This record gives sequence, C-alpha cells and structure tokens, in this order.
Amino acid sequence: MDYIIEGFKKAFIIIFSLDKEFLMIVFTSIKISFSSIFLAALFGIPFGIFVGAGKFKGRKLITTLLNTLMSLPTVVVGLLLYSLLSRRGPLGDMGILFTQTAIIAGQCILAFPIIAALVAAGVRNIGDDPLIAARLLGAGNVGSALLFLKEAKLIVITSTLAAFGRVFSEIGISMMLGGNIRFYTRNITTAIALESSRGAIGLGIALGLVLLAVAFLVNIIVYRFRGEEL
Repeated sequence: MDYIIEGFKKAFIIIFSLDKEFLMIVFTSIKISFSSIFLAALFGIPFGIFVGAGKFKGRKLITTLLNTLMSLPTVVVGLLLYSLLSRRGPLGDMGILFTQTAIIAGQCILAFPIIAALVAAGVRNIGDDPLIAARLLGAGNVGSALLFLKEAKLIVITSTLAAFGRVFSEIGISMMLGGNIRFYTRNITTAIALESSRGAIGLGIALGLVLLAVAFLVNIIVYRFRGEEL
C-alpha cells in the first residue's frame, strides 16, 4: 500500500512541477491524436453521410463492414502497417516507420470506421426530411448538403469525440509503429507501459490521471452539445 501512496505522491509532484518529460509526452499524444482525428473526420464524415443517406446496392454490406471495423484491434492495424512500412514491405522506401507519421496513419485507420459508422447510423435516424425541405425551398446540391450537415451536427460531433477517445487511449499502434522513442514518438500509453515495466509508477500514474481527465472532458463536451447537465 505504501508503494501505491508513494507513487501518487510522485505523480502529483510531476504534474504540478510541470516536468519536462511529462509535458512532452502529453503534447506528443495530443498532437498525434488530433492529427489522426482530423484526417479520419475529413474522410469519415462525408463517407458516413453518403452511406447513411444514400440508397444504393451494397449499402447494408458496407454498413456491416464499418460496424465490424469499429472493434478492430489496434495490434492488427499496427501489424498490417508494420508489414507495409518495414524495410521488406512494399512501402519500406518511404522510411516513415517509427515516426509520428506512421502512428497518425495507423490511428487514422482506427478512427475512420468509428466516425463513418456512427455518422451513418445517425443520418439514417434523421431520415430524408431535411433534404426534402431544402429542395422544396430551392436549395441546390451544396445548399442541401450544408443544411443536412447542420441537422446532423450533434451526430458528427459525438462520433468524432468517440473516435478521439479510442485513438487517444490506444497503445498497440503507437508501440508497433512509433517504437516508443523518447521525446519523439513516446506518448501517454506507451510511456505508462514502459514506466510500469521499470517499476517506476510515479510518471505512469501522472499520465494515467491525464487519460482519465481527457476522458472526463470528452464526456462533458458530449453532454454540453446534447444540452444536458451532469
């Protein structure tokens, strides 16, 4: 018990003293996660709207695939990209393995089906009424799409935040594609794993508290957008 109490004491010292390594690890996690989510949302939101609002052959199959990929294990994504980006892989000449770019690519793949599937499900619940109303008012394709996106704003935001939560807390992709390089690819989850294996849990607890704080903040934002109070 004393070991755990001592670990929490060291954790608070690290946090309130603004330890350089602690801040760098947190900054790296935030930078990589935000970059991944931005790219995933850029493609996932339009694709989700297309799948949810569209009426075409194979839509159910695509929806099933997206729903299946939502639970894609991070180590599978890491293994797949590692095989492609390693020296013997077809993309080995790019030289991006064990870089932040590789982690961003992996996390983007992880986040894309989450955003697309949740947006598609939400759009189906909204139905075609906003599009029909926009066309009756004389709006073109772009105007109709913007109006529809406005109606689906809450869905888009909550879907993106859900994907961010998954990406921010993953470890398989970061470890396999980033290599846990100090002051470069070492993020919160890989640092926690490293510090725990060393038996130095002070920094690990400090970083774990950051993860909990981020998860709490994400939930508060979701409640706010829903118009609910805690």
